[in-house]
Amino acid sequence: SAVSLASCLQTTFEEGVLLSVEVQAGAHHNQIGEVNAWRSRLNVAVRAQAQKGMANTAVLECLSTSLNLPRSSLSIVSGHTSKKKTVKFENISEKTLLETLREAVGTP
Repeated sequence: SAVSLASCLQTTFEEGVLLSVEVQAGAHHNQIGEVNAWRSRLNVAVRAQAQKGMANTAVLECLSTSLNLPRSSLSIVSGHTSKKKTVKFENISEKTLLETLREAVGTP
């Protein structure tokens, strides 16, 4: 739902928005999934395996492609070796990112 999607976002003081994600590495497709409302994390599935940073790179590429945002504006700020990650989006407002995410996941 729209409320649970918003719960995954947090605005920072450095002109960025943080998105909490849970990564499924080794999936069949790269895709943004549903929100895990219990954990307030957006599920992101990637084909890459969780080794040598390959899944981290795939997560950023999946999000930038799915949301039509420049790859250079995304970075992982925590959870580099965990499936629970925090991705920072720069140069975008929380409102705009939320609208873009809603379109990408098909949530009204």
